[in-house]
Amino acid sequence: MSLPLEGVRIVAVEQYGAGPFGTQHLADLGAEVIKVENPAEGGEVGRHVGPYYFEPGDSHFYQSFNRNKKSVTIDLKSDAGRAQFEALVATADAVFDNLRGDLPERLGIDYASLRHVNPAIVCCHLSAYGRTGPRKAWPGYDYLMQAEAGYCAVTGEPGGPPARFGISIIDMMTGTTAAMALLAALVSARATGRGRDIDTSLFDVALHNVNYLGTWYMNDGITTERAPRGAHPSLTPSQMYKTADGWIFIMCNKEKFWPILARAIDRPDWASDARFADFKARLANRDELTEEMDRALSSATTAEWMERFAGQVPAAPVYDVAQALDSAYVAQQGMIAEVPHPVRGTIRTLACPVRVPGEELPKRPAPRLGADNDAILGALDSRRPPELLRKVP
Repeated sequence: MSLPLEGVRIVAVEQYGAGPFGTQHLADLGAEVIKVENPAEGGEVGRHVGPYYFEPGDSHFYQSFNRNKKSVTIDLKSDAGRAQFEALVATADAVFDNLRGDLPERLGIDYASLRHVNPAIVCCHLSAYGRTGPRKAWPGYDYLMQAEAGYCAVTGEPGGPPARFGISIIDMMTGTTAAMALLAALVSARATGRGRDIDTSLFDVALHNVNYLGTWYMNDGITTERAPRGAHPSLTPSQMYKTADGWIFIMCNKEKFWPILARAIDRPDWASDARFADFKARLANRDELTEEMDRALSSATTAEWMERFAGQVPAAPVYDVAQALDSAYVAQQGMIAEVPHPVRGTIRTLACPVRVPGEELPKRPAPRLGADNDAILGALDSRRPPELLRKVP
């Protein structure tokens, strides 16, 4: 057996979070992801995103997004750098970038600029607002997308100020979407011998994931607002409740769970109580149900309730980041990757969420700047016609 993407070579002109997050999925699954970095700028900006570092130019941020990749240094704006880049593209399956929308064409990393080098090359572009339209030259970042796509308006407590997600969720979602898009285009290229451009953007993904809230508004004019304690807008109980020592999130998103929950918290009468008997009644009486649930659940700790529910009731403890990572379940699932590091010996990052039965995924640290220049650029012979460097199907 082998890893699913073994033998796939991706040239990545990437930076910061969204793009590197997407290509790390591909690298974890066996693709050879080669980061093209400008040495005059100290490599991609993610290397320098503090405040925590393993060594100069090797931030915790950088290591979180670039596991299992390689690095070469090329100045794409120089003639010599362009020749190296095209020779590298001739050996590759895909070119990936997450630059501002107007830059791929200007830098010559789109399909029109590269098809003469490799007709089968896939050019995947992740930008803030896309490569077309009035905003293609705009810079953009995750939090801006959360603000404009409506996320901040539905996050937080009613009556409080708008709030963003505590993590860069749009970056993560867009990176993952871009990885899917690249693979989709690669399937086509391998079938036809012809590559293409394929695009996604932070804004488009952010808006797309508004999803059913958007359907409610566009078809029936319903504007969803914030609900207390992170509650689902239409299903109850589906929110946080107080326990003796903290909080628990309970989600009875199917009617069958309600009587099970009622028995588990020693209130079997609620199953037939007219106030709480079905979704419609519980939603109409949500404030009253919240008070009653708080009272019942405050008789035991979160851990005790989790043991009692034991998978019969959909529930989760409300943890901080440290508690989440120190959870015994996380360790049991192997979700912490221990990666060798040239300075620290071993560092720990979050493991790939994709499992490949029968295979162990690679665990190499993010590369130092230009670490693979000799092995990759040294192997290219730019004097030969680029089309001879790769067999095009």
